[in-house]
Amino acid sequence: MSQRHRSQDVAPPPKMDLRAHAHNERHRINSELQSVAAQVSAGYEPDEVHEPGRAWVPEHHRDAEKAIKKASSPRRMRHWKMKEWKRRTTVRRAKAQAFRLAADEA
Repeated sequence: MSQRHRSQDVAPPPKMDLRAHAHNERHRINSELQSVAAQVSAGYEPDEVHEPGRAWVPEHHRDAEKAIKKASSPRRMRHWKMKEWKRRTTVRRAKAQAFRLAADEA
């Protein structure tokens, strides 16, 4: 079994607290962005106004470095809805159309 949360030294914070904290942070950012918009519309230059940033970022479930390494691996199967697949389909159709036109002309 997993020993991830079995340590007595550090208990994971309750999910309700994490969600409440994230909600409060989103509300703070939205409120500050509204005040920035009001100041800009009142005549301040956009460079003079302080734009809020994310002061609190929740812990991510997965390791970012591991995700980047996995995404860049060459063995990754490409999904059919991705742009590369659509581009290849379009190229195939254009090539088939060109062959049809060449056959009609001959």
